[in-house]
Amino acid sequence: MYFSLNQYVFFFFTYAFLGWIADVVIAAFKHGKFVNKGFLNAPLSIHYGFGMVIIIQDIKDLTSHPMFQYITCLFLAFFMEYTSGALLKWIAGKRFWDYSNHKFNLSGHTCLLSIVATGSAAAITFWLFHPFLCVLYSLIPKNIMQVILIVLLLLFAIDVLVTIATVRKWHRVHVVYKNVAKGLTDAKKSIGKKTFDMVSKRIYKAFPEMEHQEKSEKVGFGKAKDRVFANGLCFDKLVWVFFVSAFLGDLIETIFMLITTKTLMSRSSLIYGTFSIVWGLGGALASALLYPIRKKNPVLIFGAGFVLGGVYEYTCSVFTEVVFGTVFWDYSHMKYNINGRVNLLFCVFWGAASILWIKLIYPIMSNSVEKFPVVAGKVVTWAFIVCMVLDMLVSGVAIGRYTSRKNEKEAANYVEQLCDELYKDDLIEKVYPNMKFK
Repeated sequence: MYFSLNQYVFFFFTYAFLGWIADVVIAAFKHGKFVNKGFLNAPLSIHYGFGMVIIIQDIKDLTSHPMFQYITCLFLAFFMEYTSGALLKWIAGKRFWDYSNHKFNLSGHTCLLSIVATGSAAAITFWLFHPFLCVLYSLIPKNIMQVILIVLLLLFAIDVLVTIATVRKWHRVHVVYKNVAKGLTDAKKSIGKKTFDMVSKRIYKAFPEMEHQEKSEKVGFGKAKDRVFANGLCFDKLVWVFFVSAFLGDLIETIFMLITTKTLMSRSSLIYGTFSIVWGLGGALASALLYPIRKKNPVLIFGAGFVLGGVYEYTCSVFTEVVFGTVFWDYSHMKYNINGRVNLLFCVFWGAASILWIKLIYPIMSNSVEKFPVVAGKVVTWAFIVCMVLDMLVSGVAIGRYTSRKNEKEAANYVEQLCDELYKDDLIEKVYPNMKFK
């Protein structure tokens, strides 16, 4: 895959700004106030910008090997965080972050937890957000983009000069530079405070009792009193049921195929992540529909699961065939099947799984989820939702384009060209080895 210099400059400023926003939001939760993060006067965290540019350059040609991409992201996260931490300390004479109190740290500039978190975030960003950023770049007219990038580069150069001159105590800096830097500082504070206000408003709307608590550096916004996260059968609980079911379902199918066929193959519904959407939705629907009869006779639960599971699997098969023009499973070779979409054996399995789920697994999982911190649980839940929606969009578009390629249709627009570069046939066939065309 090839990116032009202008694209890399665009990526740098976008990720530097988004990284700074992320730092402000994290600091808001941690300290309960606006913390003006970043080395420069402008609202940019340059280590995020440079970091993502380097990562994009290094992993863009490994699109058929997501695991290699992830490992590369972890290594680059370590290298860049340590290097930028040491460099900023040398330039400014102080640390901008310090991991000295964390386990497995290296000179306080980085630690194992930060490497895993940063590397994972970088990989997820490249997989799920970067394709949309490429599309956004393609939608902006080239002449307008050229002007925007030139202005941003000039402001960035002035900002870097003034910042270095200030920390190194250089005095020969033109007054114009200082005025530009002041304007960038004012803009940074304004954007940061508005971001903090948005976070505060959302927190207080979700947890009104926290509005009157005294904020502190230790507890940030404080703690939601007399609250249990995802108490009972609610939306947040069903989201976690979906993720747990999707992961366990993918794992069960992988082990089943390994035992029966002696072959280790992907059973995931998505290009990125070991999740089975069919199992995830099935677990959420089963929980919602079987919850009212969870204390009833197991025979009744088995019958409900037998029928609901069969109808659900048949419906999913029809949906994927109509939408994507492909078949992800086919039971035509098995006895007592209905149009190859579902069979008696698997309906029995759905019934038995319903008893196991609602009587044993769901209560354990439910109690575990309810122990999560209320605010953190809410934030992580919505982060999961956003990532899953993006993953579904990316996977759906990639499968659609794969189908078009098999029908020998040329790429008609930039999105399809991007799919041809990012999601090649060997990647799709590795993730969906049993996919067939109708």
